[in-house]
Order: sequence, then structure tokens, then C-alpha cells
Amino acid sequence: MTLRPKLLPLAILSVLSAAAHADEELRLPAVVVTATAMEQPLHVETDPRSPRQPLPAHDGADALKTIPGFNVVRKGGTDGDATFRGLAGSRLGILVDGENILGGCNARMDAPTAYIYPEIYNAVTVIKGPQSVQHGPGNSAATVLFERKMPPFAESGIRGYASLLAGSAGRHDELVDAAFGNRLGYVQLTGSNSASDDYSDGDGNAVHAEYRRHSVNGALGWTPDANTRFELAAAQSDGEAAYADRAMDGTQFLRDSANLRAEWKQLGRLDQLEVHLFANSVDHIMDDQTLRTPGMMGYANLKRETKGGKVSGRLALGDATELTLGIDAQDNDHSSRSAPPSGVYKAWADDASFSQQGLFAELEQAVGERQRVITGARFDRWEATDLRQSIMVMTMGGMAMHMNPTAGHSRDDNLSSGFLRYERELADSPTTVFAGLSESERFPDYWELIAKRGVSGDSAFDSAAPEQTLQLDAGAIYKNGDRELSAAVFANRINDYLLVDFSSGTMDQKATGVTRNIDARTWGAELGGSQRFGAWKADASLAYARGDNRTDGTALAQVSPLELRIGLNYAAATWSLGALLRAVDDQSRVDIGKGNIVGKDIGTTPGFVVFSVNSSWQPWTGGLLSAGVDNLFDVTYAEAVSRAGGTIPGYVQTTRVNEPGRTLWLKLAQRF
Repeated sequence: MTLRPKLLPLAILSVLSAAAHADEELRLPAVVVTATAMEQPLHVETDPRSPRQPLPAHDGADALKTIPGFNVVRKGGTDGDATFRGLAGSRLGILVDGENILGGCNARMDAPTAYIYPEIYNAVTVIKGPQSVQHGPGNSAATVLFERKMPPFAESGIRGYASLLAGSAGRHDELVDAAFGNRLGYVQLTGSNSASDDYSDGDGNAVHAEYRRHSVNGALGWTPDANTRFELAAAQSDGEAAYADRAMDGTQFLRDSANLRAEWKQLGRLDQLEVHLFANSVDHIMDDQTLRTPGMMGYANLKRETKGGKVSGRLALGDATELTLGIDAQDNDHSSRSAPPSGVYKAWADDASFSQQGLFAELEQAVGERQRVITGARFDRWEATDLRQSIMVMTMGGMAMHMNPTAGHSRDDNLSSGFLRYERELADSPTTVFAGLSESERFPDYWELIAKRGVSGDSAFDSAAPEQTLQLDAGAIYKNGDRELSAAVFANRINDYLLVDFSSGTMDQKATGVTRNIDARTWGAELGGSQRFGAWKADASLAYARGDNRTDGTALAQVSPLELRIGLNYAAATWSLGALLRAVDDQSRVDIGKGNIVGKDIGTTPGFVVFSVNSSWQPWTGGLLSAGVDNLFDVTYAEAVSRAGGTIPGYVQTTRVNEPGRTLWLKLAQRF
């Protein structure tokens, strides 16, 4: 099953033409999204199909950048790693319609978000902190849910979405999503294609960043009645991407997945029962032969196969009480092989297997008309096995194979998580206040156990302990007509924080990184507000996080600095104009040579200010034409958490991978 990207624009144009007379209810708001506000306690929801500024890459990480607190570790034109409140990796739970997709690359070339095509989904929800137990274990930073919501068809018909985008650096995206159905079922087909050439930074230097991505998705649903749904879905995607931070590029990102779902509603006191089974495989190739001047490293092929499932039920225990119970499980196996520049591969070798089984309960209790208490707990059983017989290490004499000191070792842990949150609507003000306390335990992931070294040897498998986060969250949300305000503050203590240290040790340890446990803490806040003045709307957000390495007495590495966004928008009936100012402080609180599985501190960073403008127009019902100029004044800058620039023939090496310079874009979207 291979998508033919050249057919997509023709299909989309036909859809746009046919949908020009769509129903009035499909009208899109003529506003470009520049920031996303928190409208429920610790929950942020956004529509990934709305036009955004700055223009995101066609991947899951970039789609989160308009949410205060998120940053992206740039490596090239796409496939960055998302960070939230200074935390990254598996501390940030990413689910795609309830499915776990895990990358294969030991150097994080393919983060889970690299396999997510945001516009395929029609809702993204972020749950800040460990304030839910329903969506898997260890999500101490936040949980991100990319969801494809499919309302039942009341009668025979078609509905969907299509978009075309063109931008600087040869950027073009095409997407079509169409569902055909009636009251008994539906068929949904989705295809996407995205490509870009190298972009230039503000100094006019080309960045090694070209990419090509495409995907196809299909779903077959049966709805025998209004309260029952069965669905079988499958997806495949692939692509290639150049990287500006390293000696190799990604030339295959092949993903195959299958999902089976069943859902029943209104079964007496059982409001809802859901069963979800999934299986996916990631087959990733990186090399220095295809997208750059060929070198001597050759090819590396990495594969991960994941399967899992979840069963959950929501019980109505009374008019004011709701209880959700469930179990979930996941198994994943990782393997790899390599080849010299000739392309003759060695045999596949298994290197690790992981297994998790969990059970959870979450209770929501209304207390009177204005108060709620939400609490939950989960228990997880983890097992992992180190299947590596040998480890390739760097020595003064070159690369050498060492016997793996933890070959065949297995480990298991019983971990728990829980939270308690109180919410109250004030009687004399349109304000909701909330406070929550949570504890989360996280099992070390593949990159911390297998891809990095141990403190006292070549393997971290036996030495890396689980991480424990104790966190306090609090805040308020105010909504009164044309004025909205929100605040979320947090503070935590992280025992046995899994730090990756590149600052000391042997040559190999400095190059690969050492996983070691430390004690840490982070604290900060996200503030937001908006005010309408007739057709005008002003909005602003402020995000700040600070981290301390309590063991080493230093700053916690890879924490982004203070960030301010100010937006101004004028919206008429069918068109809008907007501007965005993004100001980021310098970052002097660094710990050079230390970080996490997605990056490390390489030095201080200067602050920067970027100004962008946008406009949009509704030419017909359901259609939206939007345009923008990002980084209008062509500023040269880099994010504090981004990777160091690599030495790549034909390109200027920069301290960090710089962000794009002035970028123009135009997008046409149609809902039908």
C-alpha cells in the first residue's frame, strides 16, 4: 500500500470544488491560531486543522508550538522533539487515537511525533502534569492526545476536510480526509503529502533540512445502533528527512499500524465501555549516502514492533459520581542491523524487549453545584530484557566491540501513580479555581536503558532506577464576555531524575552519554489572557520554567527560558488580519554537557524577538484561505534547547540549528 503523492492535489482540488456549497454550519472562523488558551483546569484543546503561525512542519511536535509551555528541539526541517516545562522524552506521553507509537532510532532521529501527521486528526488535547491515569503510565510532564473523532451519520452522506499549502523553501502540503456513511456504518479514507527543500536562516545560510513525508489511512466502521460502534482501521506512512545536527540523515520512516475498536454506550449504570487493540511497526533507516555527499558511515536500520490494548468502562454511580475503571498493556521489541556504504546488511539482531501491564481507576465527584473532586490511581507492572550480546564503543583506536556486561539480564518493577484535584466555580465571579497534587513513577525507557552508557560501565540496564515525580499544580480560569484570563502554576520534586550526562568519563561515555539518577526540581507557570474590543482582539501569554539539579548543585539542563507572546487580530465577518510578537529571554542557567535523551546544553543562548503577520478570508461557506509571513524581519535565532549544528559538506556550521528566516505561506482549506 503506497500513496502516490502526485494524485493528491488533483483529488483535493476536486473535493474543494465539490464542497463550495457546503452547509452554513461548516463555516470556519477566519482567524489564524497564534496561541492556544487553557479553557478547562489543566486541559488545553486545539484543532490541528486550523491555520497556525508560525507555520508548523507536518509533524506532531511542531503542531504543539502554539501551546504555552511547549518548545521543540530543532534538528532539521521536521521531526523535532517536543519539550514541555523543561521535560521531554517519555515524560511526555503521546497517544494517537489511543495508540502508542515508539520510535526506533537510538539517537532520537524518529521521535514518536515524527510519525504523526496532525491534520489527519481533528482534535488535540494536552493534559498538563500527571493529572490523569487513564492514558498510560509515566506521563509526568504532560499527556498529549491526537484524536480522530467520528460522530455517527444520522443519514447517508459524505463529510470531510481537504487542504493545500504552499510556502517558502519549496514547501507544499496536500491532505484529503473523506468519510462516507449512513446510520449503519462508514468508510473513512485519508491521504497526506508534505515536502520541503532546505530552508535558509536569517543570515541567508542554507540549512540541511529538506524532507518528504506521506501517509494513507483507512477506517471501516459498523454502527448497528446509536450506542454501538465497531471499527477496524489501518495506516501506513513513510518519508525521508535531512538532518542539520548530525552525520546521518533519515531515509526511511516506514510505519504500519492496525487498530480494532469496540464501543458501547448507555448500558444501564455503565455509561460507556471501550475495547481497543493495536499493533504497529516502525522500520527506520539512517545513512550518510542518500541526502548528502556520501561518507563512510554507511547504513543503520532499526525496527520496533509494538502491540497493546486497553479496556475501560465509565460507571455512573449516581447523579454526582462517575467512576472510570480500566486495564491496559503494551509490549514492544527493538532490533537493529547495519551495513557499510556498499549497502550489504548484516543479520538482524534483537537488542531489547519491554512489557507493561497496568490497571487504573479515576473518580469524578461533584460536590454541590460549583465544586468537583477528581482523583485517580494506577498500578503498573514493568519487565525489560537486555538482548544485546555485545556493544560497539568508541576508543582511541577507533570503534570496538565489547561484550555486554548485562547481556540476557532482565529486570522488573511494580510502579504506581496517583493524583487528587479540587475544582471550584466561584459564586460571585465567572472564575474557576483549582489545585492538584500528584505522584508519578516512570520506568526508564529504551534510550535511557539501552542507547546510553552506565555510570560504571558500558551498559545502564542494571543501574538506572525508575523516576518519581511529586507535583503540585494550581491555577484559575476567568471568562467574562469579551475577557478571558488563565493561570497555571506548578512545582515538583523529582527523585531519581534520569539525567543523560555527556560531560565526563571515557571518550565513549562523552560521545554516547551516561544515564545516571539525580534529584531535581522544576517550577514555573503559564499565564494567558485575551480581550476583545469590537472587531479587535488582543491576546498574550507568558510561559516560564526553572529547573535545578539538586545532586550536582547546578541548573537542570535543557529547560527553555521565559517566553512572551503578544497577538493582535482584527476579524470582520469573512476576513481577518493579525500580527504576532514572540519574545524569548536569554538562557544563562545551563549545565554544559548534560541533558536528556533528546538533547544537551552546549552553552548559553541570547534572547530574540520575532514578528509575524497573517491574514485569512472565507471565499465561500466551509472554505478558508489563509496566508502569513513568519519572521517578517528575517531575524537569525535558535531555540535554547535545539541541537548543535553539525559539520555537513556544503553547509555553514552554526552553533545551534537555526530557525527559518523570513517564511511566506498560503493555505486553502475546505470542510464539507
